[in-house]
Amino acid sequence: MRYNKINNLLGWLCFAIAATTYILTLEQSVSFWDCGEFISCAYRLQVSHQPGYPMFAMLGKAFSLLSMGDHTKVAYFTNMMSALASAATIMFLFWTITALAKKLLAGRSDMTEQSRFVLTMGAGLIGALAFTFTDTFWFSAVETIVFAMSSLCTSIVFWAILKWETHADEPGADRWIVFIAYMIGLSIGIHLLNLLTIPAIAMIYYFRRGKKITVKNGLIAFLTSIAILALVQFGIRGYTVYFAAWFDFFFVNSLGLGFGSGALVFVLLLVGLLAGGIWYSIRHKKPLMNLAFLCLAFIYFGYGSFVYIPIRATANTDLDNSHPDNAFTLYGYLNMIQYGQTPLLSGPYFDAKIIDEKEGGDIFRKGKIAYEKAGKKIDYVYDHNTLFPRMWSTESDPYYTQNAQFYKQWLQLGDGQAPTFADNLKWLFSWQIYQMYARYFLWNFVGRYNDMDGQQSTAAINGNWTSGIFDGGKHIPKSVVNGINYTPLYALPLVLGLIGAFYHFRRRTKDAIVIAFLFFFTGIAIVLYVNQNSVQPRERDYSYVISFYAFAIWIGLGVIALAEVASRKMSAKLAAFSSFAICLLAVPVLLASKEWKGHDRSTKLTPHDMAYDYLNSCPKNAILFTYGDNDTYSLWYDQEVEGIRPDVRIVCLSLFSGDWYIHQMQGKMNQSAPLPITLPYDKYEEGVRDVIYYNDAKIPGSVEIKDVFDFITSDDSRTKATYQDGSALNYLPTKNFKLTVDPDEVLKNGVITSDQKDMLASTMEWKYPSNFIMKDNLAMLDILAHNDWKRPICFTATMPSSSLFGLQSYLYKEGFVYHLIPFKPDSAEDNGATKTNSLVMYNNVVNKFKFGNYKHAKNLDNVSTTQFYPNLVATFHELAEGLIKDGHRDLALKAIHKFDEQMPDINPDIDTAAQKFFLAQTAYKLDDLKLGNKYVKSVDNFITDQLDYNYTLLQKKDNEAVDTRTVQFGVQLLNGMVDTVKNKHQDALGNQLQSQLKDYENKFAVLEGK
Repeated sequence: MRYNKINNLLGWLCFAIAATTYILTLEQSVSFWDCGEFISCAYRLQVSHQPGYPMFAMLGKAFSLLSMGDHTKVAYFTNMMSALASAATIMFLFWTITALAKKLLAGRSDMTEQSRFVLTMGAGLIGALAFTFTDTFWFSAVETIVFAMSSLCTSIVFWAILKWETHADEPGADRWIVFIAYMIGLSIGIHLLNLLTIPAIAMIYYFRRGKKITVKNGLIAFLTSIAILALVQFGIRGYTVYFAAWFDFFFVNSLGLGFGSGALVFVLLLVGLLAGGIWYSIRHKKPLMNLAFLCLAFIYFGYGSFVYIPIRATANTDLDNSHPDNAFTLYGYLNMIQYGQTPLLSGPYFDAKIIDEKEGGDIFRKGKIAYEKAGKKIDYVYDHNTLFPRMWSTESDPYYTQNAQFYKQWLQLGDGQAPTFADNLKWLFSWQIYQMYARYFLWNFVGRYNDMDGQQSTAAINGNWTSGIFDGGKHIPKSVVNGINYTPLYALPLVLGLIGAFYHFRRRTKDAIVIAFLFFFTGIAIVLYVNQNSVQPRERDYSYVISFYAFAIWIGLGVIALAEVASRKMSAKLAAFSSFAICLLAVPVLLASKEWKGHDRSTKLTPHDMAYDYLNSCPKNAILFTYGDNDTYSLWYDQEVEGIRPDVRIVCLSLFSGDWYIHQMQGKMNQSAPLPITLPYDKYEEGVRDVIYYNDAKIPGSVEIKDVFDFITSDDSRTKATYQDGSALNYLPTKNFKLTVDPDEVLKNGVITSDQKDMLASTMEWKYPSNFIMKDNLAMLDILAHNDWKRPICFTATMPSSSLFGLQSYLYKEGFVYHLIPFKPDSAEDNGATKTNSLVMYNNVVNKFKFGNYKHAKNLDNVSTTQFYPNLVATFHELAEGLIKDGHRDLALKAIHKFDEQMPDINPDIDTAAQKFFLAQTAYKLDDLKLGNKYVKSVDNFITDQLDYNYTLLQKKDNEAVDTRTVQFGVQLLNGMVDTVKNKHQDALGNQLQSQLKDYENKFAVLEGK
């Protein structure tokens, strides 16, 4: 009783410590990446991106209600859900470690009962508290993301199997197995990570219930666990919906019944099968069969949360990704068909060429009264394939060029050099396993330089791991060692964990094998299965958090190992207390002290305010085209949850190629009227005009965009080209577009002010930049042809130029967006420089923008510093230059002073430093020598810091680690600063910079071949 009571109390103590930590460091509003979408979908019960997270959304909705109607607090309380789930994970981790430690110490006659008790509880506290403060887990604990809740499900499942193991010989013990099955079913509605615990669970079952423990039987048990994993992942999760779809197809298309009738019949048959199996197993006294059917039934009970997806899709919510309102669409949605297939055991290398196409199975879509054929799946045939392809990006991949280039760079392949299987394995081990897993592991248990992206180099500091032990002699840049994310852990957590693992294998091999299975399947196995192809949009450490969880178990058990060694020199009791005290200071306390400052998000509002600034850069009733996650998801949150600028229609171009998304844009959303898309659904639905190829008809001059649109959407056979396969498809006859402008209409709709009317062009002319028109381009063409300037058309300033439809000559920056305005192109201006509608931009930026507490936030994340801070520097610089050009020098000076007032003086990288120097030049131009000098000195401090570090590397002959771009660019900037400062007669500063320039030119002359 004493053991159980204290074990429970200390578990709750771990919960309290973790919860307090996460709540104190909680992000106060929306975070970057997927969080904005998750909060929006939870708050309004909408449909998020594939494969859907219905259980997570429903739990998030419950927590959002704690805001008591204050929309600005919704994100805080959904973030709180992650904090509490993460704290509960720590609690279950404690109980897991104590259960394993208790077994490890059972029967030890060389220890007193008190010593065993202290070590058991001490192991649990050290392991659980260490994991509390690890980098990856803490990051997900303070924002609305699925990994916190998924970790909780995993920790519960693993704790539950240990409870079963303890009581396995008692009547009714198998209820724990059924409970685990239910938790696994529920967790599928949160994240699939939980499924990877199945092999470890199966091995515990085998070791406890197996009649004869042998290597052969162990291998059979392992293979059985893989089969169970495949059954749940592909059978229950995937093929249940697949068979439901074909039942529905038969009932709708053959029997003439309504949509969903066949799926309902299939579900009823499935329920009957499960109930019948349970009844049969009871009647005929087959306990193992009974357990199997009960587990299947309870997995389905949990999996039933996915009924949410078609129900909410049918409700036509604002965010309704893929609109999975029927079984066929739902199957594709759950299996993420949109993202393409990843080759695992066989497929092409990146140098393989497509030589043919084969038609696969039919693709069906939901019609008006029946399912209709939308085309056929296309399977590409390559000139060569290989076993176990890791470098698999191919010509059909839109990112093929950059992926192929990175493969060549990483493997040092020459142009035209074919990769070998040895190169394939080198890529697997050096990039996929080391760079994209081991590096993350070392972040958490050895230490980390900073939070910059480090995917592309094993030698560079940015994003790399460090113990900190040898950093004193490396002349690490001050920008790194003084940064809040410099967290040297001296490898102490790693060492303690390795000691614990070694000790565990030595003392209780079976238990250690189980933990090793959990560690492997939630780490390396994910690497092998996901098979990442080249640089990712962000670091992916969160994917492996349960692998780190497993290692934390060994950190806890390391306390026992150290106590055993210490007991050779002192009493067992003193050894136990000493081991606990030393490990507490060396690991959890160290982790907390080092990691806290880099995880305290309590004063940061940058994601919320950057989205606010995007929306408030737009004129009334604007159509705002966005592109990536970080200029879309936070906007969705601001609009869907807090109701900020509901008149603006957000259009994400990466989704606009979907017929379902175009169809949604043809409806009203919030306070935004339908988009001016005139094309009826049957002219762009899946399988219709998926792509329209350019076929030059030699039309002289430019063609009115309405005429182009009518031509490529016509069903007249004269507007189609016949291809080799006999198909007749629309084609694009010209790339030279024009749009006749009615000045009165433009003025009436408020696109310009009356004093700008003389600046209008009578006709906009531009060249379409691509050789084909996809559905998103077709919808864009429709909008341009039929908008008639009634609604402002805007693009986010971070949009890649390839997505701007060739309209750059008519895009004017008005804050964080470019506004399409038909001003006469200025050939002197149209040289790539940003054009501004300066007075409108001034009002937006200076009077409307919010700045996310940038200047005073305790912690600025990687996205805030490397994406939005440079964007803000550039925005203020372009605004000031635009105001100067338009004769408003006083406003230009106010603008740069606004920047200085609101923004911190930081330089995350050399490109931002260059932007800061341009801002300094503008300050000099406006005769503000003090501000100009301030920013020149700031840039100089950053450059010299970087150059000194790189010179140290050069002296050590560590040429691979030398950042030649930063060196060359830095010297160029110094040269530019010398000229600028001397021209402004800042002689003392100029002489200092001149001396530095000469010194560095001499130091790095070898890089220039001098």
